[in-house]
Amino acid sequence: MRLERKEARLRADQYSKLTEHARRLSRAKAEGGDRITENTLIRVAIDLLLDRADLLAGSDEAELRNSVSL
Repeated sequence: MRLERKEARLRADQYSKLTEHARRLSRAKAEGGDRITENTLIRVAIDLLLDRADLLAGSDEAELRNSVSL
């Protein structure tokens, strides 16, 4: 898989939770396989958002989040 670089600004709580979950998942996974990192989780979240893109509506972050039931 070829990945493109894209910078994103995260809130401190988002970054903290991403790190926490990436570490938890990494510790729980079997040996071998791909590393689970914050970037892995961000890519999964983007895939989920894109799957619901037809539901996106709103004029700010809160409205967009609500439109996809977050």
